[in-house]
Amino acid sequence: MPADAPAPGRAVAPLGPVPQAGAVGPLGAWELRDLSHPIADGMPVYPGDPEVHIGAALTLDDDGVDVTDIRMGSHTGTHVDAPSHTVAGGRTMADVALDDLVGAAVVLRVPGLADDEVYGMARLEARGPLPERLPPIVLIDTGWARWFGDERRLRHPALDPDAAGELLRRGMRVLAVDTLSPDPTGGAAFPVHGVVLGSGRLIVENVTGLEQVPDRLQVGFFPLRLAGDGAPVRAVAFLPHGADHAG
Repeated sequence: MPADAPAPGRAVAPLGPVPQAGAVGPLGAWELRDLSHPIADGMPVYPGDPEVHIGAALTLDDDGVDVTDIRMGSHTGTHVDAPSHTVAGGRTMADVALDDLVGAAVVLRVPGLADDEVYGMARLEARGPLPERLPPIVLIDTGWARWFGDERRLRHPALDPDAAGELLRRGMRVLAVDTLSPDPTGGAAFPVHGVVLGSGRLIVENVTGLEQVPDRLQVGFFPLRLAGDGAPVRAVAFLPHGADHAG
């Protein structure tokens, strides 16, 4: 099967129009679903990134208080990439407003991908054609989040940069993936980063739990208030109470 061919399976109705950005509304109307990996001592990181070390700095027995010493890189766990991550002179997290990271979202599901497969628009539209206008946040569910704790995470599928450009043309401002990167891990080139971050938009990596949410939803990515090239986020799906949440 060609790398960009639609995966076989039952027919699914076209995605149809999706809502644009808007206020999440009263929190009492929503169920919150965490889409973040827990941050833990020794957790997996992108090759070459700082390791995660979490331990006791002060203790109740010795100091009267518990305080934890946390050492990690800015791209630990579920995190956001600012343009300055790969673009010289690009905006940093100091220039990213919370409004940039909260809004209407769509989940594009691409099951059945092979190790290291590069997928493009044909895969993304296997369930039906995408609308001409997409919501500002696009999440891609490859199913690879289940390999986050396994060495297979390094052989994740990667998005074709031309497809990333097409998603931008249709209105995407945040690309979120359930893999270490939308680009192949371990290479020296970052073409999808170049397309998305080079346009001033944002990338969120290592999202998880997408199989538990519907295709259309509201999402928020809430970063630590760092001023640099990226930051860990708490990724949150806002789901209407009583709705069918399965993807």
